[in-house]
Amino acid sequence: MKNLAFKIAYNSTYALLWCLSLLPFKVMYIISDCFLYPIVNYLVGYRKRTIRANLKSSFPNMSDKERKNIEKKFYHFFCDYIIENIKLFSISKKEMMKRMTFGNLQSIYDGYNEDKSKNIVYMMLGHYGNWEWIASLQYWMPDSHCSQIYHPLYNKVADKMFNKIREQYGGECIPMKQTLRRLIEMKRQDNIVVLGCISDQLPKWNSIHHFTWFLNRDTAVFTGTEQMARKLDGMVYYGRVTRPKRGYYHMEAIKMTYQPKNTSEFQITDDYMKLLEEDINANPHLWLWSHKRWKRTKEQWEERQKEEQDKHKDK
Repeated sequence: MKNLAFKIAYNSTYALLWCLSLLPFKVMYIISDCFLYPIVNYLVGYRKRTIRANLKSSFPNMSDKERKNIEKKFYHFFCDYIIENIKLFSISKKEMMKRMTFGNLQSIYDGYNEDKSKNIVYMMLGHYGNWEWIASLQYWMPDSHCSQIYHPLYNKVADKMFNKIREQYGGECIPMKQTLRRLIEMKRQDNIVVLGCISDQLPKWNSIHHFTWFLNRDTAVFTGTEQMARKLDGMVYYGRVTRPKRGYYHMEAIKMTYQPKNTSEFQITDDYMKLLEEDINANPHLWLWSHKRWKRTKEQWEERQKEEQDKHKDK
């Protein structure tokens, strides 16, 4: 019975979104401006308190008017992000390659040709621009194996649907808990493996090992990508995303290091966060401000560490 309910929910939702995706981009953006934006911003006020708190702490020297302007632009972008991803249900390869472009990919091939043992490319990304479209990198590197780490969603219908549209370009979605095992397998391949790593979310308490200064405060960061790179070696890049105009994105592959094992602890993570911060300062409305990014503070973490140490002393 559960399987039947799942199939009905999945197929009906997919059919609806596929039909909507057939609308031209111009019509979709009219829907974004005239329908979605008023609902998300004014009627629902989607995570407005979180967004305003994040903006105020990140840009303390800005006026209220300036932060309000970023807030409005973010809501407009967020609504565009929604309809742009609905378009993924039916977008053609030609259209996708016209709207999502990539630069400096030759340097990845050059690095691989110099040392074929470094076949894993860790592409560090943020929730900046339309990160879902970046999965189309497989179109631009057809002789490579493009993959991305993802956290399975609790909603099984949404989880299956997102995986389907993410893998439609020929790449692979790797559940977070299976990443290391899958990477070890892929390292044995004779081609380039590009692993997309979005690392700007809030780690759980037991996953916090490092804080860095980011957007005017100490920020807990994921260090998993750095740990994998230092353990399995490879090439580390940052994906710098820009939005030349509405409905068009470009990602420039920025080389960070080809010698991750020789970097100091947390250097890769800190450098990544600095690059992301540069992009956010340049166009702040393109980052996902609705995340509760700073609800775990360094002070709380240090207190928890101290309590843990005291427990071990008592034993």
